[in-house]
Amino acid sequence: MFSGLVGIAWLLGLAVATTESHITSLSQVRKLYVEALGEGKLGDEFRARVVARLRKDGRFDPIDTPAQADAVMSGTAEIWITGYVARNPRAPATTEPIYSGFLSARVTSKDNEVVWSYLVTPRKFAWGGIVHDLADNLASKLLEARTENRDAAMAGGPPGTAATIMHGAGATFPAPLYQMWFQSFQEQRPNASIRYDGVGSEAGIRLLTDGKVDFAASDMPISDQRMRQLGAHLDHFASALGAVVPIYNLAGVARPLNFTPETLAEIYLGEIKRWSDPKIRASNRGVALPDSDIVVFHRSDGSGTTFVWSDFLSKVSPEWKSTVGRGSELKWAVGNGAERNEGVALMVHDTSNSIGYVEMTFALQHQLSFGAVRNASGQFVRADLSSVTAAAANAAASMGSDFRVSITNAPGTGAYPVASFTWLIFSREADPARKAAMVELLQWILTDGQKECSELGYAPLPRELANRELEALNVGN
Repeated sequence: MFSGLVGIAWLLGLAVATTESHITSLSQVRKLYVEALGEGKLGDEFRARVVARLRKDGRFDPIDTPAQADAVMSGTAEIWITGYVARNPRAPATTEPIYSGFLSARVTSKDNEVVWSYLVTPRKFAWGGIVHDLADNLASKLLEARTENRDAAMAGGPPGTAATIMHGAGATFPAPLYQMWFQSFQEQRPNASIRYDGVGSEAGIRLLTDGKVDFAASDMPISDQRMRQLGAHLDHFASALGAVVPIYNLAGVARPLNFTPETLAEIYLGEIKRWSDPKIRASNRGVALPDSDIVVFHRSDGSGTTFVWSDFLSKVSPEWKSTVGRGSELKWAVGNGAERNEGVALMVHDTSNSIGYVEMTFALQHQLSFGAVRNASGQFVRADLSSVTAAAANAAASMGSDFRVSITNAPGTGAYPVASFTWLIFSREADPARKAAMVELLQWILTDGQKECSELGYAPLPRELANRELEALNVGN
């Protein structure tokens, strides 16, 4: 098993072509060399399928050697079996596997600058065909991105020269992304040194207000009332988008489950106790659910992931809102606690008949099944980059000048309902050198960094929002 999605960023091949032009956006790429997208035969199969799709379309010229290329696509993939089903009801003993997995890729210029990245999961769950499904999905997203020319509008500025030594702490929700981002930033700026500790949103905020770190990361915006209590004015800057997904461990259940918001609330309120409950079966017709007790897991530490989860449940369940409410630390009606996203993922992975909630990257990292959730439009939607992006489609219009907004249960077709921005937070009272270093880091994240986040399963910010934040940083200087 691949050790984790955070490893993707380090293992992607970064060999690039030598051409005379300086490639800064996907729109400048014509000649593209595609490496094996993964290891062994599987990586070669992915490569062949993507190359075939690109050649048929004609917007890229896939070539055979990296030396002649404008840019190089590299990547990795994982495929696993979630279970077996009988295709022929007359021969139930004859079963075939159901697959899940992901394909992650990046396109890199000759200067090792990432101009595009993406992670795709299966668009449909069927017998076989997953290689074509993932490869075709990736090729489609690459072609869409070239047409939209988003990358050209998000071009970053030149590297700074000032020394940057910073220490941050907070949310585990975006920790894989921040670890990759900070390494990329340091590679481009030899004077930079950034350390990040994924200790949970609450702990990160406490460390920031105690003056023990330079910035915090949180999946919950800090309210004005909380800032008054803390005695600090803290600036929020959204950095990326992610999804909290319901993960579960059910032997013999191969297809992804559907969850209504009411069902999730009642499971975590302790009112639905067994997997065979009629309310779960009603949205999963034809699925053989076990008549077993549901083992519930939740976060035990102060968690922005818990805030997102409870913020969603508070919007869809009056009972949840009145009895539990939203927050980073809750008085749980049922369940067992585990620390951090990693801890919940491990507990669900190791416990039969269990359910939990984690950021999507951790579900993929541990090859865990996660369900679709019914959204405000009545659709059962599974988390992926497209559905998370759809949830943020109207966020910029409703977001104030301080960039704090909730997008759980967002309206719109195809929107995943348990999506959230994640924020980097720092104090306006920081000394000028620290503030300047933070501004430089944020400017990079809002430009070059946005091109890198999708390969780990995080969606980039809407362009309008990223531009607004860049303007705010310039004004703040």
